[in-house]
Amino acid sequence: MNSIIELPGDSWTQAVPAEAQDRAIDNLEEGRVLYFPHLAFALLPEEEAFLRPTWSSGGAKNIGFERETGKIWGVSGSETEKAALSQMLRRYADSTRELLLNLFPTYAASLMQARTSFRPIEIAGRSSSYRKDDTRLHVDAFPSRPTGGRRILRVFSNVNPEGKPRCWRIGEGFREYAQRFASRVASPIPASRFLLSLTGVTKGYRSLYDHYMLGLHDQGKLDSEYQRQSPQEPFAFPPQTTWMCFTDQALHAVDSGQYLLEQTFHLPRAALRRPELSPLTVLEEIVGRPLCARPR
Repeated sequence: MNSIIELPGDSWTQAVPAEAQDRAIDNLEEGRVLYFPHLAFALLPEEEAFLRPTWSSGGAKNIGFERETGKIWGVSGSETEKAALSQMLRRYADSTRELLLNLFPTYAASLMQARTSFRPIEIAGRSSSYRKDDTRLHVDAFPSRPTGGRRILRVFSNVNPEGKPRCWRIGEGFREYAQRFASRVASPIPASRFLLSLTGVTKGYRSLYDHYMLGLHDQGKLDSEYQRQSPQEPFAFPPQTTWMCFTDQALHAVDSGQYLLEQTFHLPRAALRRPELSPLTVLEEIVGRPLCARPR
C-alpha cells in the first residue's frame, strides 16, 4: 500500500531543502504518513520521571496541555509537578511547530496550533466504547470540537523508555472509505446542531462537514467485518522516532504502545497545495452539496 514515507532529518530546527519540502507536502496531502526514523524528542533528565502511567488522573486516555493558556488537565500530582510536566509539553509544542514551519513554509501563515497531549497509558487492553476505541480503523473527528472544515494535522513522537514501539495499521484511501460509508450517515435532526452549540455540548457550531465526518468515524468503527477484511498496512514506530499525518484523511488504528507525545494543528483547506484532495472537497463531491457555510 506504500502508506508510510520515510524522510531524513534528525533536527527539529534545521532548515529543510526545497526538494524535501515538495516531497513531504505532496505525500502528506495525498494522505500518507511521513515517518522520521532519526528524529527523537529527547527528554531532559528530570523529565524522565514522567514516564509512568500514574501521572494520568485516570479520567481520560491522555494528559492535555494548551500552550496559549498554559492549562493542563488529566494529570495527577502536585502543582510543582504539574508545572514541570507543562514545561515538557511546552517544549514539545514549540519543537513541533518549528519543524512544521521548516518543512511546510507555505502553511506558515495559516497553521493553527491546538492542544498538546501526552499518553502514558498502554493502549492495548484498555477498555472503551467503540467510539473511543482507537484500535479500530478510523479517521479523526471531534464530537465536541467542530473543525468547520479545517484539517487535522498531528505530529507524534514515541518516547517509550523500554524499547516498545507504537504499533499502527493504515487503511485504504479516504475517498474509498467515504464512498463506502457516507450513505449510511443519516441527515442531522433539524436544529440539533444549533442546540448542541447553544447548550455548550460542542465548542462552536457543528457544520454539516463535521456531522458527516463524525458519521464516517462511527460507521467505520461499528462495521466489524470492515475492520477485519479491509486493506490494512501494519507499521511499528520504534522509540525515539517521529511521524505525522492528516489524521482526518489517513485511516488509522493503534494496536499497542505507551508513552506517546502528540501535537495537533489545524489548517484551512485554502492553505493546501492540493485542496481537491481534502476530506471537505471529497465529501462535498460525494454528498453533492456544500458542507460548510463559507470556504475552508
